[in-house]
Amino acid sequence: MTRVLLRGSAAVLLLLATVLVGWRILKPAEVLATAKTPYPPLVIAQRGAFAHVNVAPLIFQDRLRIYAAKHQVRADDPIYAHGLNTTRWSLRRWPAQLSGVVTDDTMVITRWSDGVVVGLDGRTGNVAWRADGPDAPDYAGHRTGAPTVWNPPDLRVSSGTVLVTAGQELIAYDASTGAERWRATAPVDCTNGFTTAGGAYVCGNTSYALTTGQPVAGWPTGPFTAVGCPVGHSNCLGFRDGASHGWRTSLLQPRRAVALDTPGTTVAGGIVVGVQGRVVTGYRDDGTKVWTWNGLAKVLGGPPGRLLLTPKNDLVALDPSTGLRQYRFRLGVSKREEIDWNVGAVQVSEHYMAIERLRKGGSKDPESPTHFFSANMVLIVSI
Repeated sequence: MTRVLLRGSAAVLLLLATVLVGWRILKPAEVLATAKTPYPPLVIAQRGAFAHVNVAPLIFQDRLRIYAAKHQVRADDPIYAHGLNTTRWSLRRWPAQLSGVVTDDTMVITRWSDGVVVGLDGRTGNVAWRADGPDAPDYAGHRTGAPTVWNPPDLRVSSGTVLVTAGQELIAYDASTGAERWRATAPVDCTNGFTTAGGAYVCGNTSYALTTGQPVAGWPTGPFTAVGCPVGHSNCLGFRDGASHGWRTSLLQPRRAVALDTPGTTVAGGIVVGVQGRVVTGYRDDGTKVWTWNGLAKVLGGPPGRLLLTPKNDLVALDPSTGLRQYRFRLGVSKREEIDWNVGAVQVSEHYMAIERLRKGGSKDPESPTHFFSANMVLIVSI
């Protein structure tokens, strides 16, 4: 009898220990690791492709690289490292999933599936603010995290405002403090919107001033198609309206840009650019041609003073005011490297660029082993 009791007690103790260990592992948790070293200076590496990595970096101030995973956001440095480097700072939350990441000035704003929005100081990783909001989509970054950092769902930023959307609900937060600026219920057709460089949120047939939440009068009739968006659907430089008329958006009130009427044109390097056949053309807003450049190309975008094109995976930079070639190089880390791949998602900053490399003829499923060109799917380039 005593032996039976001892066995029973041991079983109970083992069960309790298992439950305790399981609780420690599975209980909701948040782990923050902040930077221990000074913020790195701006260093402009020699032009050319210099790194292959297996995750997509959100380039931050041309100093850090920010990465997304299912339960974590993290940063490494320096920007010119030839591979992944020791984590500079990170935030891990469990069981919540990372839904999206955007940046504004010095802030890195993260949204999680449980509705929590966390603003981090991008230089240190310190939590600057947090706010509660509606539940967000689960992590959908696939193997590289690119959709989460380069095109986050239902998360937009512009003019110091972070906008969270959930169905018809719009909530705007101050990007630096997290203070709620306004909230509104949008019309049924107000989905999949974008923010403009001039400080508006545009969706369906409606536009809102990001600072106040008030509808902006005098806009054309939608639906609207954004063009010239540096990252995701934020800070877009132009759009086409429901009549396919083009507009520039550097101000809250858009101005007409006839040059954007032509399908396929976009805003890059401060001007309107279009590709027809083997000719790239730069236009003034009124449709006047400024220059042409002969060559098969895809416009990748670029900040003021730099226009980036890639024919056959050579990278070409044109002067946006003259169309003259500034430089050209092949998109390979070494001279012998195979560069016969398709361009996937891209981010272009002032001095750096990251490109997803897709396998030609590969699967369309980003989870498939034949979707990407190689195990290190993302190429980082100094421009």
